[in-house]
Parts: sequence; C-alpha cells; structure tokens
Amino acid sequence: MRIALIADTYSPLRTSGAVQLRDLSREFAKQGHEITVLLPSSDLSSAFTVEDLDGVQIVRLKAPKTKDIGYVRRTIGEFLMPFAMRWNLGKSPLAQQRWHAVIWYSPSIFHGPFAKWLKRKSDCKGYLIIRDIFPQWAVDLGIMRRGLPFRVLDAISRYQYSVADIIGVQTPGNLKFFDKWEKKDGRRLVILQNWVADAVVGPCSISVADTALVGRKIFVYAGNMGVAQNLDVLLELAGRMRDRTDIGFLFIGRGSEASRLQTFALSQSLDNVVFRPEIDPDEIPGLYAQCAVGLVSLDPRHQTHNIPGKFITYMQSGLPVLAVVNRGNDLATVIQIENVGRVSETADPVELHALATDLITALDNDHEMTLRCRAMYSNHYSPVSAVHQIIDSLTA
Repeated sequence: MRIALIADTYSPLRTSGAVQLRDLSREFAKQGHEITVLLPSSDLSSAFTVEDLDGVQIVRLKAPKTKDIGYVRRTIGEFLMPFAMRWNLGKSPLAQQRWHAVIWYSPSIFHGPFAKWLKRKSDCKGYLIIRDIFPQWAVDLGIMRRGLPFRVLDAISRYQYSVADIIGVQTPGNLKFFDKWEKKDGRRLVILQNWVADAVVGPCSISVADTALVGRKIFVYAGNMGVAQNLDVLLELAGRMRDRTDIGFLFIGRGSEASRLQTFALSQSLDNVVFRPEIDPDEIPGLYAQCAVGLVSLDPRHQTHNIPGKFITYMQSGLPVLAVVNRGNDLATVIQIENVGRVSETADPVELHALATDLITALDNDHEMTLRCRAMYSNHYSPVSAVHQIIDSLTA
C-alpha cells in the first residue's frame, strides 16, 4: 500500500512518540509498503524538504512553532499547523500524490483538517492512532477546567475523531470513551497496543559507575518529566529509602517539571538520587543494562488508560517495573497478571515503599522475572504486529 503518515514528532527528536513513529515507519517499509511521513517543521527556510531514510520518505513542511513555547502561542500554532502543512505540500513534488490510506498520530489533536483533505483527495480510508485522550486528561489532572478553552479543544479533538474511519486505542479501558463515535456506520474501533522496535545493547553516555550511585541496584526513570507523570511520589519514595545504601534512583529526561524536581532533590539532600538530561533513544538499552528496576508514574487523577512507551522499553530490556498508576488503569492488571513487577493504584507512600522493598527481594529470588519481561515484549509490543494490525483494519 502507498501510505501517508501524519505526525508532529519524529526522529531525530528523542520523545517516546518520535521513537515509536520511526520504528513504525521502518516496519511499514520492511513489509513492502510505500510510506511517506508528513511532518510540520518551524525551522525550515523553504516550504518543504524531502529525504529518504531507512526506506521511508520523510517530508517536512514549514509550519508555525509548537514546541517549547507558552500554551497560548502553542495552541495558535497548532491550530494553524494543518493548514500550513496542506499549503506547503501543494508546493512540493508530492502535490499530486494519491494515497491508499492516510494514518495520523495523536497527539496532536489538530491534524483533522489535513487528514480529511488528504483522504478526500485520494478517496481512501483514514486510521487515527490515539495515544493521548486530550483534553480529557488535562481536566482530570486539574490543569484545565471545563470552561471555554476546554470546549474549544474538545470540539477540535472530536472533529479529528469524526474524520477517521478507524481509531486504534492502546488499551481496552479506552474503548468506552469512543462508544458514541463507533455507533455511526462505517466506523471501526480497535485496540492497537503500543510498540517499540527490538534493539541491541550498545554504548551509553551515562555510566552509573561514574556517579554517586555506583554499586547500587538502580531504579531508573527515563522519559518526560511533566505534570502528568506525578514524579514527586517517586522522589518521596527515594527519601523513604535513603537508608538503603544498596538502592539508588536515576532520573533521565526533560520536561516542564525537571528543574523543579531536581531542585527539590537537592534541597532534601537525597544523596541516593541522580538526575541526567535526556539521551539518544539508541543509548537506552545500554542505560537499562546498568539498572535493576524501571519506574512508571502516572498522576492518580487520570481517568483514561495509558500504557506508556517507557513500560514497553523496560519489558524489552528485561527490567521489572515499579509502577504508580490511577485506579483501574489497565496497566495495573497487565503487571499483576504477567507478574512483571509491582504496582500501586493509590500513590500511598507507605504502600509504595513496601512494594519497592518487596520487588527488590523478589528480584533476588525470582530469576524468571527478567525472562517474563522479555517474553511479554516479544508477544505483545513489537512494531511487526502493529503494522499487521493496521493493514488488516484498513483492508477489512
């Protein structure tokens, strides 16, 4: 099939979404499909650029800046983004291209107009990959109230849903959110689990042996450090475990909360905690090879379900997880049934401390846990199965 994939993030960016889309695109190409990734870029001096990388055609289209700016400017930029992409695609060699399918990835919620235009132009189906139900989660976390801004963003997200013929959500728990959407004729709702490509252990710019955590069993968190991650609870856990000289906490990444969290750790003299900036995704396997446990944290106020990409990379590397999630999240069930770690649905510091201690003890006695983690990755979270699922849905 000839496929257009619309996104707002891609390699060489280091976000989990960028890595996921890179891996998915490569797998489409490996399976013999013609894949073109359409991306906005505020850094271009021309209307577009076209390059081929790993069998994937990557088209960057000039669009307003939407990253690392204030909320108001970002919202305006994202609103204008799909129209700028459409305009500048018209100036490119692909202006008359026709597609067999249009796929787009959310976040962002603003791709609807561009996706609809490409669908209509090619008379083809549209597949929306939902990884983030926004603005609902922002209301759940108290970041946004159900006022005018919410209603506007909710209308934009629902317009995006209306454009899709197929929506792929990442967990069964998110199916209910789209009950009304699915009732219209011709629409199909499916579960498309997260994915990440297999990777070999290579060099890493971070060496635990060169930090204050040398010789300890490392609890590692690698990813975005924002409001939705509720990382304060993990620092509180580190404080409760500071007397355990065999345990250390390593935080890798960037985000709106990163500086505040690091300042807090210093103010509390948490000598069992080390922060480092984000690293290239290709270095992650080398990082995890130095660690014992992967950390997952989601704000307990979330009402939607989420299986973060970092959880999958932990499984891929054979790292059991210590997770803090909102009550009822499908991830808790997965961890418990597969016996690949410990999980708290309360964010209670006392409970989390007990779970962390229990997990370390289990690691010393349950030598099959690492194997279970790797098997779970192989069976459920590869891009090979994701591409097969998407193509099957589009051709059904």
